[in-house]
Amino acid sequence: MAADYRGHRNVPARSAAEGGAAGSGRGTGAVRPGGTGAVRPGRSATAWQAGGVIVGIGVDLVDVARLDRALRRTPALAARLFTEGERAAPPASLAACFAAKEAVAKALGGPPGLRWADVEIVHDQAGRPGLTVRGTVADAARRLGVHRWHVSLTHDGGVSVAFVVAEA
Repeated sequence: MAADYRGHRNVPARSAAEGGAAGSGRGTGAVRPGGTGAVRPGRSATAWQAGGVIVGIGVDLVDVARLDRALRRTPALAARLFTEGERAAPPASLAACFAAKEAVAKALGGPPGLRWADVEIVHDQAGRPGLTVRGTVADAARRLGVHRWHVSLTHDGGVSVAFVVAEA
């Protein structure tokens, strides 16, 4: 059974009312990590509170034309690298998918035995990318306590880039 982890392009900052401190905390009454705790008169202090713990971060860059040539030269490669749902994507999107798979492996510390097709790049109704992991990747994530993924994808100038954060 596949686990579905939806990420966001950007993690929204939490307001002071939600237990977070955006930016420097000025004007929010929030206390910054490592700060003195001093609060302006008339303002109440809100304790800073972290969200999840970052287990790993991965980033990868893929040359779109190079991946496209490799897929044309070796048709069986697409089945090894991409899920059936990913294969119909245009070359730049396939490169972004592959970059995300590499970034996931890096975020997990590069454990041996990961299968590329055990990571699928999915998109919600608004087009935001997310990850679905199963099999070898889900097992590695579970061992590290990963419960949430954040993914950002982009492509321009003939390259695709993916940034992945694994969170416990």
